[in-house]
Order: sequence, then structure tokens, then C-alpha cells
Amino acid sequence: MKKRPGGLSPNRTIALGFLAIILAGALLLMLPIANREGRGLSFLDSLFTATSATCVTGLVVADTWTQFSLLGQVILLLLIQVGGLGYMTMMLQASLFLGKKLGLRQRSVMMESVSADRLSDVLTLLRYILGGTAAIEGAGAVLLALRFVPELGLAQGLWYAVFHSVSAFCNAGFDLMGFREPYSSLTHYVYDPLVNVTVCALVLLGGLGFLVWRDVRENGLRLRRYSLHSKLMLTATVVLTAGGAALFWWAERGSLLAGMDPGQQALVSLFQAVSPRTAGFNTVDLAKLTSGGGLLTIVLMFIGAGPGSTGGGVKVTTVVVCLLTLASYVRGKREVGAFNRRLDEEQIHRSAAGVTLYMTMAMAGGFLLLATQPFPLQDALFEVFSALSTVGLSTGITRALSPFNRGLLIVMMYCGRIGSLSMMMALAQRLPPRVKDPVERITIG
Repeated sequence: MKKRPGGLSPNRTIALGFLAIILAGALLLMLPIANREGRGLSFLDSLFTATSATCVTGLVVADTWTQFSLLGQVILLLLIQVGGLGYMTMMLQASLFLGKKLGLRQRSVMMESVSADRLSDVLTLLRYILGGTAAIEGAGAVLLALRFVPELGLAQGLWYAVFHSVSAFCNAGFDLMGFREPYSSLTHYVYDPLVNVTVCALVLLGGLGFLVWRDVRENGLRLRRYSLHSKLMLTATVVLTAGGAALFWWAERGSLLAGMDPGQQALVSLFQAVSPRTAGFNTVDLAKLTSGGGLLTIVLMFIGAGPGSTGGGVKVTTVVVCLLTLASYVRGKREVGAFNRRLDEEQIHRSAAGVTLYMTMAMAGGFLLLATQPFPLQDALFEVFSALSTVGLSTGITRALSPFNRGLLIVMMYCGRIGSLSMMMALAQRLPPRVKDPVERITIG
């Protein structure tokens, strides 16, 4: 989407908007009243926490419950909600509430924010996003309250239910379980079907993307009427969830899952197949993963969630398009498609560029981290992919990072939430079209 003369492009508007929210959140989290017993955070740590919340990542340098007061927790929850839905969604809702009409520029930015195809879709999608979010998060809070209220009492149980429902739906991974043990996430509920299944459902629904919601709402079980995007997203989500759980069980059956009964193994495997898709919760100690389980988790973090969703990663459809392109090339077909539909060449090029840029940033980030601190290779790559994919899972090295590496992860979380390709487009100066250069073939492979 091109910018108007004298105005910012939609990509730059989104990037600057998220930056403003992060800085405001960092200043609020530094307030003594936002911290327990006046234990304030430094600006760097507050900036790290605000970036992690706004970019719905979940990496923390201080345990959320131990560090922050109720006010600080509320600030974090607001940052998570705004970051998950996109600040433009919240701003446009406020404009509509005040009776203001949406201009062409506002619709253009919103269209870029939620990955809509047409300007006419913006208002419809806005209603689906706000209404669907309220319904899903509300249902999740009710289900989690069935567990937390009996354990913690009415007021605290309801607050915990709401906080974790929003955090799960927005794929943020922040938790308040530090009152049991700091940095424990959901490990105390490792065998609890209600908590596990509810959190998994919230994560998957948030990660499907708003365009899929609309298709499901309008077409129900009439799958043939779904758009190609929805068909690919739903198919890939089923494959990644079932396949990821099966592969995790296979990799960890003799290690992390040893000693568990089959039902417990299935529950843990399901959760650890869903959560790396940018959610950031864990029910087991990730530092104890085998090399195979760690690599699988990194791959799932790399893939991430769907476009226009609350999650990050390189995006499911991006990976699907690359795999479809590979399959077409191997089969000798010149066209790339699925479900009797042909993909646009620009989307194929964009997918290839997105994967290339993402891997370049991940490898560069991994090198910088390892060059400045001597962490094990798997732990370092785990941290980098977790930050860039806005996941929030960690093997435990986040708190040991130097100021330089904390700054490095801040940049990676920010780029990951905006979208690495969108970020580069926001920074780059678009060149005017010129005469095409002559074609010359090179040797590849």
C-alpha cells in the first residue's frame, strides 16, 4: 500500500504506533506503584518487559507476579491486549465509539494491520475482531475460573482467569503463577485437562487469524465456500497440531515423558505442540528437552501462527506457499496452487523473501548473542527464535543475558511483531519503476 504525498505509509504508521505504545508502557512499568514494595525495574528491563508484552512474546527478565503489583499486572494486560489485536484496531474502535467516520487512510492502515484484501472488508473485520475476541476471551475466562476460583478464592481466581485467558488468546505467554514458584509458567497444571485444553484452544483460535474467523462465521461447515487462505490455514493447523504432538512424543518418549502414563504423555505432547506456535506457556521444564525435542520446538516457533492473527512467526501460509512451490518444482509444474486454485506470483515471491529475511535475522541474532556470551548453541538459538517469533519460551537464559543481548532481543521482538518483511518495507525507500534490465541466466543448485 503506497503512502499519500506528505504522509506515512501504512507499514511505517504501524511500526511507529507500536513503538509509541512500547515506550509509554516502559515508563508506566517503572512507576514505584506498579512494582511490589518499591522494587522498581531499570529502564532497560522495563523496556524489555513492555516490548515483550506489546509484542505478545512472553520473555521476561523478572517474574510477573513477584515483580509487579496489581496495577503493574493491569498495565501488562492492557499492553498484551493492545499488542495482540493491533493498536490500529483499538484506535479505530475508539473512533467509532466516539461517532467518528473512518477515512481512507485509516482504512488503509487497518487493512495492512489485519492482512485484509480489500478496503471494503475493514469495518466487517473490525466487528468480527472485537466481537469474537470478547466472546472467546470471556469463554476462556469462565472455563479457567472453574479451576482458579476454588483454588484462589473468588476475586483472585477471577483475576487469574481473565489474565491468563487474555494472555493465551493473544499468544502472549505471560503468567501470574510466580506465587507458587517464580518463572514456573503452567508447570503446576501439567496434568490438568481443563487448564491444558482451554489454553490450547485459546492459543489456536487466536493464531488462526481474523480472516479465517469470518469464513467460519459466514459459511459454517460448508467448507467448499471457504477461501483458499482459510482452507490452507485450517489444514495446516490440523497437521501442525497433530503432527507436532506425535513428533514431540516420539522425540521425548524416553526422556521428558518417561514415567508418565499414556494419557499424561498425550496431554503434554499436545500442549508442547501448540504452545511453541507463538504462545509461550510451558507445562514442562524446557531446559530438559532432548536435542530432537528442542529442534522440533524451534521449527514450530519458526512457523508460528496465521497472518492477521494475534501470533507471530514467519506465518503458516508463508511456509505452506514455499512448500507448495517446492512440490510444484519437483513435479515439473510451472504453476503453484492448491484446492484447484492457482497462487499469485507476487505472493510466491513475498513468501520466499519473508523466509529468507527471517532466517537471515535469526542467524545474525544468534551469532551476535553467541559472540558476546558463551551459551550452548541450542539455548541461544532457542532464545533468538523465541524472540523473533514472539513466542516467549526459554530454556532459562533470559535473565542471564547481558544488557547488549537484552537490547538485541528487544529489537528482534519488535521486528517479529511488526513482521520482518513489513519492517524492512517500512524502513526502505521505495524506488520508482524503471526500465527493466536484460535477462541473463545463472547456474543454481
